[in-house]
Amino acid sequence: MNSQSPKYLQLKEEILSWIAGGRYRPGDKLPSENELADQFSLSRQTVRQSIGELVQEGWLAREQGKGTFVSRQSPERRNAMGNRTVGIITTSISDYIFPSIVRGVEAALKEQGYRLLLSSTDQRKDRERECLEMMLSHSVCALIVEPTKSAEGNPNFDNYMAIEDHGIPMLMINESYPDLECPSVRVDDDAGGHMAANHVLELGHRRIAGFFKTDDLQGVRRMKGFMRACREHQIQPDGSMIVRYSTEDKEERPQRMLRELLQSEQRPTAIVCYNDQLAVSLLDTVRELGLRIPEDLSVIGYDDSFLATATEIKLTTIEHPKSEIGKRAANLLIAQLERGEAPPPKELLFAPKLIVRQSTLEIR
Repeated sequence: MNSQSPKYLQLKEEILSWIAGGRYRPGDKLPSENELADQFSLSRQTVRQSIGELVQEGWLAREQGKGTFVSRQSPERRNAMGNRTVGIITTSISDYIFPSIVRGVEAALKEQGYRLLLSSTDQRKDRERECLEMMLSHSVCALIVEPTKSAEGNPNFDNYMAIEDHGIPMLMINESYPDLECPSVRVDDDAGGHMAANHVLELGHRRIAGFFKTDDLQGVRRMKGFMRACREHQIQPDGSMIVRYSTEDKEERPQRMLRELLQSEQRPTAIVCYNDQLAVSLLDTVRELGLRIPEDLSVIGYDDSFLATATEIKLTTIEHPKSEIGKRAANLLIAQLERGEAPPPKELLFAPKLIVRQSTLEIR
């Protein structure tokens, strides 16, 4: 409580953060006005003003002779207040495939008279927590989340439980956290990784390198599919040909490892990339070494993003139904909000699709 805003507002925001962070759950009793006044060195009048506004907004309820308790922000209450704002939290907003996903969500919401509240985690777990607290404090009526670094656990479990405690329908896109009972809409990434590897294997390639970002489960699944395809072709995956990297080292490690692989005696004849963004960034490394695509090296991406056709060599890739995933997620939540339909099954999978262009070639 050290901002320049009025003290009553600072206390109000502090209490909201307790609720949004799961410290106080629906039905829990707050400290008394005297206790809050002592804790924050405020007058009782200031505390009473903060509590009064939260009561008026439905976050708290006073019970005569008993104290002040956290209220549940039920769907009925949100509907009565006319709240038709759906939140979406993505790992990024402005680049790659994310604008298409958001446009799909927004189109479906607008059609049914809902508004969109958008936020991004910038691939940071602490930022994800802040986004979840912000969404709850804005009383969104439903929430779509793309989990941040989903392969590295869920330190924000209490925040997600706070969302659930207040009856806010929630759905995840692209991946989900294993410790949450939350439905998800995503591509079958295991099948996609298998499809990508199988494509170059069927073109006769046997020395195939795979590059996968494994701090998210999408990359883990794509890698598993890649290795499964290799084994089905009686090729034991070579650990030195599988490059795993994280969000933080995506600008350096894949390029360095590809340079080493391409300068080795048994260089790969094909590479399978985590996504189109990586594939395009690796093209420069290939050119620096005087190699040609696809004559010397076949390259396959993933996502069929705008980048796949933005270079002189059009990328073979795996399609990601970006806008359709956004629309499907939004419509599933609207069905719950409007018609009281049950939450969808645990996972709704979109089948991957191979898009063959110029960057892969049958080996001679």
